[in-house]
Amino acid sequence: MSYAGPEFEPPPARRPRRRLIAVVGGALVVGALAGWLAVQGAGGPGGGGSRASGTAAPAGTASSASTPSGTASSSPSGDDRPGPAPTGAAPSGPLKGKVVVIDPGHNPENFRHTADINKKVDIGTGRKECDTTGTSTDDGYTEAEFTLDVAHRLRDLLEGQGATVKLTQDADRPFGPCIDERARIGNEADADAVVSVHADGSGAGNRGFHVILPGEVRAGAADTRAIVGPSRELGERIAGNFVRATGSAPSNYVGDGTGLVTREDLGGLNLSTVPKVFIECGNMRDSKDAALLTSGAWRQKAARGISDGIVSFLRG
Repeated sequence: MSYAGPEFEPPPARRPRRRLIAVVGGALVVGALAGWLAVQGAGGPGGGGSRASGTAAPAGTASSASTPSGTASSSPSGDDRPGPAPTGAAPSGPLKGKVVVIDPGHNPENFRHTADINKKVDIGTGRKECDTTGTSTDDGYTEAEFTLDVAHRLRDLLEGQGATVKLTQDADRPFGPCIDERARIGNEADADAVVSVHADGSGAGNRGFHVILPGEVRAGAADTRAIVGPSRELGERIAGNFVRATGSAPSNYVGDGTGLVTREDLGGLNLSTVPKVFIECGNMRDSKDAALLTSGAWRQKAARGISDGIVSFLRG
């Protein structure tokens, strides 16, 4: 999710409280981090995922819908992408009966509907724009393209485990949905877990993924008290598995190295009544992270890490 609009304004300047990740989730992230450091020391694959620092993407950069020359397409060959689930077959597997909602950040057509996405909606603690255009790499690969591709891969993996999977949007509407409707879709589905997929638009040199957790909010239509705990567990499990699957390090600019950030200013989290987190998979404005985000093989790893975290959470 790019900080390309008020919904994605950076958190206040205060430093997040430094604290180790708790209980099972803490061990998961710390253990995975140790593994990542060992790989780095042995000269293994480099880190890669990063998150935004609050630098908004230049105007117009998110409007391109073309994949840059030389980068992987949304379904490249040889990227270990599973085939689609058989149509008409009843779900079976360890996640049978579980409902997961995937929220691909930003609609590819948002840039054509600026008046619509600039209309403000109630997020409990105030009012914010319906949505934003998102960011893009310097070569024009958009965040909206990235999030849809990862969402499709994630859906395939989760359906393979027997889950019922719903997307908040699949480039099947002219814009949006707005941030309040995105939350409502997960709520009305009575989802067991919701994950909003994003990539950042921070400055060069800012690298590493991070997972955004809901803070405790009770204002207007927002009341997150019941979901703060389970959402943190979901986020911790995703963070730990994302490290292992991708080899990427947690953000080097937010989260104090934990890969976890708590926020109380995002409507998609404030209005959720079911466990929900956002994941910023990498920074599109850093050339090293961009090389990962535009790789189909790496996007498959990212989907695998998120899926493994969700499966771990849902299976307890």
